[in-house]
Amino acid sequence: MYRYLALTGLVALTACSEQQMSQSSFWREAGIMDNQADFGNSTMNNIQMHNGERNYVVDLSNRFSREVPSMVTFAFNSAQLDEDARATLRRQADWIRQFPEVRFRVYGHTDAVGSAAYNKQLGLRRAQSVVSYLTTQGIGRARLEAVVSFGETQPLVVTQGRERRNRRTVTEVSGFVGRHPTVMDGKYAEVIYREYVASATAETGLSGLEGSGFGTE
Repeated sequence: MYRYLALTGLVALTACSEQQMSQSSFWREAGIMDNQADFGNSTMNNIQMHNGERNYVVDLSNRFSREVPSMVTFAFNSAQLDEDARATLRRQADWIRQFPEVRFRVYGHTDAVGSAAYNKQLGLRRAQSVVSYLTTQGIGRARLEAVVSFGETQPLVVTQGRERRNRRTVTEVSGFVGRHPTVMDGKYAEVIYREYVASATAETGLSGLEGSGFGTE
């Protein structure tokens, strides 16, 4: 009897131990011996990217706005791009080309001078001008998901007068080509590797110039 109870207790303890190990093993790298170890941030990031836990669009939108100017401005009552605007859009196009999986949307805005109906149309023409220019820089029109006009409804500077900062377009990440974020499943590392190779190539090219005697000094 005592032997039976001891054996039963041992089985129960073993089952409990195995359950605890099973629960904790998810948080540990395969084969690791340290029970206190956890995933690194990069591994956790990859898992969240692939299982949909992260908001892909928000992450890329924030990165886009950090790394390139997302806004261009316009002269009064005009949808024509000046040289400053074209220079900004070339920088946007350089960034966009890094991510062929990603779609973008251009929002048009105006200041408060003029009727609301006219300003909505003017904002749309400004957004269309930006889209047209981006296509000349090698960005496929299908990736520029839509053009939207907010007209005078979302000013940066609240005024009834002329204000150039309100006469603008804003380019933002809108989604992924496959219309679902998991189009990136299995491709996240590929995108990062592509950027890594591109950056290394650029640095190598600069180093080659410096070492060739063709410096600017």
